Amino acid sequence: MTELGNSGIEVFPLALGGNTFGWTSDASTSEQVLDAYLAGGGTFIDTADGYSAWAPGNSGGESETIIGAWLAARGNRDRIVLATKVSQHPQFRGLSAANIAAAADASLTRLRTDVIDLYWAHYDDANTPLQETAGAFDALVRAGKVRAIGVSNYTGDRIREWFEIARREGYALPVAVQPHYNLVKRGAYERDIAPVAAAEHLAVVPYYGLASGFLTGKYKTAADVAGARGQAAGSYLNDAGLAVVKVLEDIAAGSDVAPATVALSWLRGRPDVAAPIASASKVEQLPALLASATFELSADGRRALDEVSASVPQ
Repeated sequence: MTELGNSGIEVFPLALGGNTFGWTSDASTSEQVLDAYLAGGGTFIDTADGYSAWAPGNSGGESETIIGAWLAARGNRDRIVLATKVSQHPQFRGLSAANIAAAADASLTRLRTDVIDLYWAHYDDANTPLQETAGAFDALVRAGKVRAIGVSNYTGDRIREWFEIARREGYALPVAVQPHYNLVKRGAYERDIAPVAAAEHLAVVPYYGLASGFLTGKYKTAADVAGARGQAAGSYLNDAGLAVVKVLEDIAAGSDVAPATVALSWLRGRPDVAAPIASASKVEQLPALLASATFELSADGRRALDEVSASVPQ
């Protein structure tokens, strides 16, 4: 287990992403994935109120609804650290105080719970003063609806500004940051976000830990990326990206694990990273993800991945 910053909240060092629920996984399959994650020792589920509004026929909130039904059916809320996000639901856009309050209540209803363990500001809202946003999150903490807060997709400067406002006004401080970070997407995070995460003792919870599946090794040609999720991996389909996959596969073969296990283990071992996020659209994908929580790269393996990934264009 690992702690989320200084929140006192401990989590399994691999978060299960809920973005597939209600999109590439129907309700039944999603519940099977959730059961298997919990059975494998997992405790940390990460979703968002906007998941998965982009899918045909969806309106947003589908992932939360599925998770809420699962929690109610299993009666296991006390075993789960539950994280969700605000700003992208079609009915609750942005981070105004009124919107945050309404969106949080809607998420609590869908999730069938009275408290969100970690509530993320999903995307920065340039049209709302940051003090208003920080104050609204603080109000949720004071009301007992949220245990801890985090920021996702914020720049380093905006995170620093949030901390300045929160300290000045006596608001609850963020405990975690959720950046786009993986072996083929390092530059922006390491230059801009990592310094403030270290300075403020923020738990780093990276998303796209497997680069939309590219780091599993399943996407190596243009034909491979034709599906719904594969298209997102297409941007990594170049010589530098494939070189990373080759090193992953070599290490995996020598350790009798999957490339995904190695990729997530590398990420988990980066400074301040508490728990990478990975999603599974079917149960068969989970063992490789769960194994990353205990698999330890050798010094040579980590060095090889550091070097080959540093050559990927950013």
